[in-house]
Amino acid sequence: MDASWGSSYRLVAADRWRMQSAYMGHFVTEALVDYAHPAAGMNVLDLASGTGEPAITVARLVSPEGKVTALDQSPELLEIAARRAREKRLANFVTRVADAHHLPFPDKSFDLATCRFGVMFFADPQRALIDLRRVLKPGARACFAAWGPFEQPYWQSTMKIVHQHVGGNLLDPDSPDPFRFSTPGALSEVLRSAGFRDVEESTCNLPWTWPGKASEVLEYACSCSTPFQPMLKRVPQDKWPAIRAEAQAAIERYRVTDQIHFGALIVMASGRA
Repeated sequence: MDASWGSSYRLVAADRWRMQSAYMGHFVTEALVDYAHPAAGMNVLDLASGTGEPAITVARLVSPEGKVTALDQSPELLEIAARRAREKRLANFVTRVADAHHLPFPDKSFDLATCRFGVMFFADPQRALIDLRRVLKPGARACFAAWGPFEQPYWQSTMKIVHQHVGGNLLDPDSPDPFRFSTPGALSEVLRSAGFRDVEESTCNLPWTWPGKASEVLEYACSCSTPFQPMLKRVPQDKWPAIRAEAQAAIERYRVTDQIHFGALIVMASGRA
C-alpha cells in the first residue's frame, strides 16, 4: 500500500462518514469476528486495521487479559482507531505503524490474526502472509475478509456508472486490485503458498446497508474508495450531474424504508500457522 491510503481526502471522508461507514461495515466485521472465534486472553494482530475494525470489536472479546495490536501503514488512520478505542475505554488496544510485509514482532507472538478488506491491497500477498505465519504461534489461525466480484449492487450502482461515463481503465493497472481474490480459491491458493495449513474459504452474502440518503452513497464511495481515484480524477466536471442522477436512480432501487440495502458478496478465508 502507498501513502494515498492515509491521504488528507480519505481522512476527511473517514471522519465525515464515520457513523454511516461503521454501520454499513459492521455486518462484515461481525461475520469476520464470528469466523475468527477470538477468546479471552488471546494476543491478536489485526492487519491493515485502518480506523480500527475488527480490532476494536476483538479487543472487547479478549479482555481483560488479552490484547489486540492494530497495525497499519497510516499513522493518521490509526490515530482515529486509537481515539475510538479510548472512547470505548479499551485498555488492551494498541496501535503500530508498520508494513504488513515486514512485521516488527518476534516469531510466534500471536494467538490469532485478522484482516478485513486489507489483504487485496498487499503489494506481495504471498510475502506478507509468509511473514504473518512467522509471527503466529503454531496452530494459530489467520482470518480474512475480502471483496467478492465487482459485479454486485454497491459497486455497480456507483463505480460502474462512473466508468460508463468516463471510459478508460476502471482501475490503475499498476495498483492492487480490490477484487483480486474474488475468484473462488484465489485467496486459498495464496494462503497455501505461504505455508498455511487447514485452509478454508467460502463466499457469503452479507448485509451492506447505508443508513441514509441515496445521494450520499456515491459521494461516500468516491471519497473513500482509494483504488478508483485515478478514474475519478479523469471525470470532467460537466459529466458529474448526469453521473449523480444516474447513480442515485440506481441506488434508490435498493431502498427499504429509510435505508439502502445493497447486500455484499464477501470472501472469507482462513488458515493455520
